[in-house]
Amino acid sequence: MGFLTFPLFLFFTVICAERNGPIQTFVIPHSHMDVGWVYTIQESMHAYAANVYSSVTEALTQNKQRKFIAVEQEFFRLWWDSVATDKHKKQVRQLLKESRLEFIIGGQVMHDEAVTDLDDEILQLTEGHGFLYETFGVRPRFSWHVDPFGASATTPVLFALAGFHAHLISRIDYDLKDVMQKSKKLQFVWRGSPSLKEQQEIFTHTMDQFSYCTPSHFSGFYWNGVALFPDPPKNGIYPNMSLPVTKETLHSYAKTMVQNIQQRAAWFRTNHVLWPWGCDKQFYNSSVQFANMDPLVEYINQNSKEFGVTVQYATLSEYFQAVHQSNLTWEVRGSEDFLPYSTEPFQAWTGFYASRNVLKGIARRASSQLHAAETLFTRYRVSYPDGPVPKEEALQKLKALRWAVSEVQHHDGITGTESPKVSDMYIEHLTQAMMGVEELLAALFLLPQTLGTASNPEDSHSKGKHIIVYNPLAWNTTAIINVTVTLPMATVFDDQGQAIPAQVTQSSADSNTTYDLFIVVNLGGLQHRKYLIKFSEKPGKEGSSTHHAWVVSFKRLNVSQELKTGRRLLPVLNECYKIMLDQDTNLLHSITDRHEKRTVRMSQDFWEYQVNGNVSAGPVSDNYIFSANGSAVRAYKAVKMEIVPGKIVTEIRQYFYREEADEDYTYSVTTRIPQSFPSGRLCYRMEQSYSLGPLVVNTEAVLRIKTSLKNNRTLFTDDNGYQMMKRPSRTFVNDTVARNYYPMVRMAYIEDDSSRLVLLSERAHGASSQSEGELEVMLHRRLWNNQEWTLGYNLTLNDSSVVRPVLWMTLGSLAATSSLYQREALELQHRPVVMDFPLDGTVPRTGSPIRPVVLPDNLHLLTLSVPGWFYSSNHTLHLRNMETGTPGSTQPDYDRVLLRIMHLYEKGEDPVLSQPSTINMKEVLRGMGEVRALEERSLTGTWDISDLQRWKWKASEDPGRGESRSSVGVRGEFNVTISPKEIRTFFVYFKLK
Repeated sequence: MGFLTFPLFLFFTVICAERNGPIQTFVIPHSHMDVGWVYTIQESMHAYAANVYSSVTEALTQNKQRKFIAVEQEFFRLWWDSVATDKHKKQVRQLLKESRLEFIIGGQVMHDEAVTDLDDEILQLTEGHGFLYETFGVRPRFSWHVDPFGASATTPVLFALAGFHAHLISRIDYDLKDVMQKSKKLQFVWRGSPSLKEQQEIFTHTMDQFSYCTPSHFSGFYWNGVALFPDPPKNGIYPNMSLPVTKETLHSYAKTMVQNIQQRAAWFRTNHVLWPWGCDKQFYNSSVQFANMDPLVEYINQNSKEFGVTVQYATLSEYFQAVHQSNLTWEVRGSEDFLPYSTEPFQAWTGFYASRNVLKGIARRASSQLHAAETLFTRYRVSYPDGPVPKEEALQKLKALRWAVSEVQHHDGITGTESPKVSDMYIEHLTQAMMGVEELLAALFLLPQTLGTASNPEDSHSKGKHIIVYNPLAWNTTAIINVTVTLPMATVFDDQGQAIPAQVTQSSADSNTTYDLFIVVNLGGLQHRKYLIKFSEKPGKEGSSTHHAWVVSFKRLNVSQELKTGRRLLPVLNECYKIMLDQDTNLLHSITDRHEKRTVRMSQDFWEYQVNGNVSAGPVSDNYIFSANGSAVRAYKAVKMEIVPGKIVTEIRQYFYREEADEDYTYSVTTRIPQSFPSGRLCYRMEQSYSLGPLVVNTEAVLRIKTSLKNNRTLFTDDNGYQMMKRPSRTFVNDTVARNYYPMVRMAYIEDDSSRLVLLSERAHGASSQSEGELEVMLHRRLWNNQEWTLGYNLTLNDSSVVRPVLWMTLGSLAATSSLYQREALELQHRPVVMDFPLDGTVPRTGSPIRPVVLPDNLHLLTLSVPGWFYSSNHTLHLRNMETGTPGSTQPDYDRVLLRIMHLYEKGEDPVLSQPSTINMKEVLRGMGEVRALEERSLTGTWDISDLQRWKWKASEDPGRGESRSSVGVRGEFNVTISPKEIRTFFVYFKLK
């Protein structure tokens, strides 16, 4: 680095001339511990993670000057529950009291910010905060998001809602960071939400170019060496242990450290320098670390006049407090995020948006299942507080899934940037917990009511089954569910014994031996209903409510050469769309919005980026990085098509063959068009189920939609499902294709002045608009390269799986889609839960339907759960109980309900839906029971909102007078107003039946 050759005395003179007094350096000891990356959590606990907390606790206890910050909670909780001795626990409590051990972020993990969903970010933060508050009475106030690959504008909003004073990030584009360093703009006030603005702004510190590790070019500062796997060495000697600090090395160490401090100081506006000491897997032998740093700190301070620097061990709160007290006015950053992220000209970290598609899908399904189970169990607890489902067992099953879903949000988890064995670990934890929750769901459906068999005695002699369908959203909904059946003739009856509309497709898109039974269900908010499916060998009577749909096949066509197209068009219609299919190619030709009478030319097919796998031949793609080796090429040479006309659903099936003579297809898409729904969201919904793979090695597969929309290569994608971000096309000297990819967590769209094409997803993907009128989605990746680093850590992503994501597509006017896509995204994420029960098994008898819980169209029930925390919601009482050693409760609180409501729309997005919405919580929740008390809380529940005070930071823009709203207290009114993009959190207490 150039600064190493700069004369030290001259450098000190220049810097000190610009500053008033010595530079105050805050040395922050920390250990970055990935909750799964190369090694599993169990391997990491055994090799080093448990030793970090044991040795840090002991080292800090030995010297009152030492301090440490603990970041992710998963490893700490595992240590606390299974490793820490009573002595350790006593020491930890004392260190917290002395503010020498500080919990930062406090979430279960340091979550990724690009491909995580809002629900799961809040969940993992709540899990960690609940544990810390319950165990220590501690509520974190600062973040330390040093390793996520780019920074979302949603994260600072959530951290502000959780009560944080300041936010810290690190990984942003290398070229942008360079500009910000030179202009001293690494610190700013971030107003992440364009609707909430100053209401939830947060001071943000961006780490300089050295990031969170002690600079790697230094010859020291890692005195405990590098962690060894699988076992720690018995003699305590680790590889790469830095040269000890002795009388002979002390001065050279001091010069090296001070020089780096001086360099960092030039990039910030105040006299305070944050100097992170530590890195990945550090401080597992803390006594060695501190024994070397202690004399170095003392020596620099003894010579502070010569060096122009003072040094102190510090927590993050001490650093931010010093910056806050500087009383400077800070520049304001709006709702822009820091995505995508690039580290070098050919290293755009946009590949992980689509890495390990299977894991991404399982993680989101687990999250949706958890939401459904939480809401159902909450209803059960209110209605049947002494019911037959054991509440202790139910809570344990829910906690297991909360833990698994929280864990996989780690920035080397859901991102797909981990090794195969770690990915397998996440999947195992998720699937095991999901199995437990599925058992709980079955019990909750079956046990609360009087038990019996089917209400009609003849049912036990018939072929068929019962299904229970549950709507986990707080809206009334009409949905089409798909039940796989093994017989082609079926009639469906609702819980009143009435036959209801259904359709049997005589050949399933997924199997030659089963049939798809589509059923139209109408459900109230948080309501479930029972349906009876009866099978027969013969067709039903005339006038049966079940329609039988038959497959019409079209021959496979070679499309590898330029063909004349558009000569023979085949229409597929519903009340909203006319979809034209080209019989010269078996591909989509155009879609007409029948309400707006506008036709958009549109094709949809699969393309592949073929990437380099040899590091000596140029840039390579890996788990993290997408490095296009030229333009994408068409991924098929022939297409086969089937159409299944139906009265409930019409299916268009397209199969794409890599070679014309291939027996098996590589890609497929099944598009389902709802029929006979003249209005509402179903009419606009085109559901598309995909199948991709196995891919050829070093292939990145994309769905490419070409349209006649004039979008100027501008794309809109969501930040974590919370807000939409405008993504104008940018041109770079290098890597323009990859650097114009963005995360698509729930949705993406392109538009012109008249129409908008929206894609909604049930898992994360990468999205781009590479050409005029194009929307491109990366769905799957399979990579191998000979880079030593990726081979050594097994991070080559040789993913041979077949993936099956789902997208919903909507085309319409800007006004029509603005009122649709937020709700539609949630209806895709939280589709009705369907559970099968054998006809001769035990099912609830038909009774009066469960009363629905329904919110206004612009509000979403984000959370409804029984957390089961032990702590008192009265902070003073909780601390008193902890001091006296008498917890407020000897068992979890099963009666306290955690409820969050979110406003879905931005200010000005829709003339009606963007208005603030006022609801009476007693009336809204009357379908569950009678509300006796309501307390408004911070986002994670640990603060009474009336007690929550966050630091005010002077901003260059005067925000003026913000909108005021009154909080709701225990004895307050039950009317609550929720403004655009607000998330309001409550503890609710019901009168139990």
